[in-house]
Amino acid sequence: MTASAPSTASTGGRKGSASAAEPPEVMAQASSENFPVASRLLPRTARGDLLAVYGFARLVDDAGDEASGDRLALLDELEGDLEAAFVRGGAPSHPLISALRPTIARRSLPIEPFRALIEANRRDQLVHRYQTFAELLGYCELSANPVGELVLGILDAATPRRLELSNRICSALQLVEHWQDVAEDHRRGRVYLPAEDLERFGVLDQELADHAATESFKRLMAFEVARARGMLSEGAPLVRTLRGRSAFAVAAFVAGGRAALLAVERADFDVLASRPRPGAALRAQQLLATLLRPESR
Repeated sequence: MTASAPSTASTGGRKGSASAAEPPEVMAQASSENFPVASRLLPRTARGDLLAVYGFARLVDDAGDEASGDRLALLDELEGDLEAAFVRGGAPSHPLISALRPTIARRSLPIEPFRALIEANRRDQLVHRYQTFAELLGYCELSANPVGELVLGILDAATPRRLELSNRICSALQLVEHWQDVAEDHRRGRVYLPAEDLERFGVLDQELADHAATESFKRLMAFEVARARGMLSEGAPLVRTLRGRSAFAVAAFVAGGRAALLAVERADFDVLASRPRPGAALRAQQLLATLLRPESR
């Protein structure tokens, strides 16, 4: 999944064996999720295009996480629709993908980041565990980094250096989400904690199933939190390369990740009992700190 997906899967009028979310359901979610693409922090001229990309990302996540029936078949259908959106005279059948066409043309966006988001959700159907951290980062390259590439493209701010920094931030944010959702992911049959780390800290799969936050598990989570925090700090200099609302929005991305990691710490690294969530005061505190000193940990 490319982000925490709401349960919005419903009949979408498609011919396939699964269902896709309807535009009103997906776009209504934009106002309720803590997702900078839907916030007023972003430049007004870019907001509509960013919401179109957001709608696509939510649609694909719903297909991979929530849809009934053959999810791989539905993802194939969505990829066919996506290709139609990039062809002159093409006619995507899903309204959310059709809505992407003006954004694609106006911002000269490439097809590859969109394809990567679909491929990430395909992988979720086929790969349920990762042996190494390097393998997990490979998944993040599909599930998270393309979002940053698209956002920078819409902001007309995509340079090789900015993309490099954005990739660190986006991969870190994906890791943050995984560390918050260890229990929920395990219920779905997915374990994103690398097997090499579970073995290193002596954490057994049964502990995840039992929601037992042992001292070994807490040490593992402290290690993963520190690693994600380091990646956020490595990417945070991106804030200083941008101006105005764009810089503020990217700082909000980074600050949101940092606040979530602090919430995990304050829960004594027990992410099995419940999902640690940062409060508004903590998020605001981290936003101010990130604006003043982006690279700070």
